[in-house]
Amino acid sequence: MSTMKRRTFAITALALPALLAACGSGGASESIRAGSTGQSYPNSYQEDGKLIGFDVEVIEKIAEKLGKTVEWTNADFSGLMGQLEARKLDTVANNVAVTEERSAQYDFTEPYAYMGATIVALGSNAQLNTLDDLAGTTIAGVLGSNNTTHLENWKAEHGVEFEIRTYETRDGAMQDLLAGRVDGYINSTGIFLAEIKKSGADLKFVGDPIAWESVAFPFAKGSELVASVNEQIAALREDGTLTELAETYFGDDVSAEPEGYTGS
Repeated sequence: MSTMKRRTFAITALALPALLAACGSGGASESIRAGSTGQSYPNSYQEDGKLIGFDVEVIEKIAEKLGKTVEWTNADFSGLMGQLEARKLDTVANNVAVTEERSAQYDFTEPYAYMGATIVALGSNAQLNTLDDLAGTTIAGVLGSNNTTHLENWKAEHGVEFEIRTYETRDGAMQDLLAGRVDGYINSTGIFLAEIKKSGADLKFVGDPIAWESVAFPFAKGSELVASVNEQIAALREDGTLTELAETYFGDDVSAEPEGYTGS
């Protein structure tokens, strides 16, 4: 073998691992690793064995526009956020509200939805119509949820005496409301809109939301995906896709910023 051939072989051999690594990383970059619970109607849920929902469709349309696919991971919410923090996921598409604490840990995209912490009651409940009627009532909330925290803060701020009864799941809280075991139930406006649209439940909103939250995609600090995802959120908003998806899943345009909104 000539000296030139030996040198060419040596260079090729040294370059091969780097080339394979580059191919591997290029393949990985063709997907967005997203997490969802698959149990959060209408944001992320299973239907006929397929993962669907508002948040699911939004991130999948964004990925398609970016020439990527979505690689899904299903787990409970706390587990998903842990995987995001460990950079095992790129993002979580599961109605993630932007909070001050989360913003210190993650880089959020621009909001693609807005949810109000709202109380509902049975339509037949003539005694509970406004927030002024909360005294002496029992209001259900999901344990550890932002909405329940908002209600606890509102109660302390306004000095109104009523019971907050917490549940492990949304289903438990809703069942007790429908059975009349509690007077009201606090959750996101979108959740209630979707429930009314799906089941036709006789529910009414009790006053205005006590707080508003923006919903966005969280990414690990410094992620290069944030800027490109932001561009696509803006495009989906501009061409009406966000509105169409919101109305499909919620029966209302939860992607529109509420009037007078001053949140995150």
